[in-house]
Amino acid sequence: MIIERDTDGFVASVPAIPGCYTQGDTYEELMVNVKDVIQLCLDVAKDDPEYRAEIAERAEEGSMVGMELVSV
Repeated sequence: MIIERDTDGFVASVPAIPGCYTQGDTYEELMVNVKDVIQLCLDVAKDDPEYRAEIAERAEEGSMVGMELVSV
């Protein structure tokens, strides 16, 4: 999961699951929302073989490369 702070609170995305992202006013709210959206996506995947295949493909690829702080 990738977590970012924005002007309205926090935003999270799960790169291994297409369309899996959420937000929360607080970090604690975000954590609850992330668990809910992951479960929702997995429930959808149970009934949608194409979505399930896309999740499986992303899991095999691994998309995280790294993070760098760049000074300009």
